[in-house]
Amino acid sequence: MKSTVYIETSVVSYYTGRPSRDLVIAARQQQTNDWWANRLPGFDVFVSNLVLEEVSTGDPNAVGKRLLSIEDIPLLDLTEDVFSLSEVLLKHHAIPKEYPEDALHIAVSAVHGIDYLLTWNFTHINNAETKSKIEKSVWDYGYECSVICTPEELMGG
Repeated sequence: MKSTVYIETSVVSYYTGRPSRDLVIAARQQQTNDWWANRLPGFDVFVSNLVLEEVSTGDPNAVGKRLLSIEDIPLLDLTEDVFSLSEVLLKHHAIPKEYPEDALHIAVSAVHGIDYLLTWNFTHINNAETKSKIEKSVWDYGYECSVICTPEELMGG
């Protein structure tokens, strides 16, 4: 049985974005492309309607590329439990209240029992200071937290 991965919006954006002149972003784009080409087939991957909504805004050409890249990836439902857990994450200050969509990404991944949450969001999701708060909030609500990581961290194996 394959491990499961929830692909958060930032990963889709790095995968489909125009090559950046910023060296750090360019490196992350390359790592994302490498992961997509070489590692994605080894996992059962998922997105949610939230990812669809987020990739559907902006430049029409970019939107088209993002939507095309995930068109064959199954969707995880945004259930009542997902919304409840996201509220817990916000209430416990694991995620700032101004970023409820980040809490939803974490919640959809945890509620559906996904092994890995793939993200480039270091501000509110894949952050050393917030990870322990996220994990505790998810655990206290009765779920196991997905391993939060970048494509680079999930390249081995």
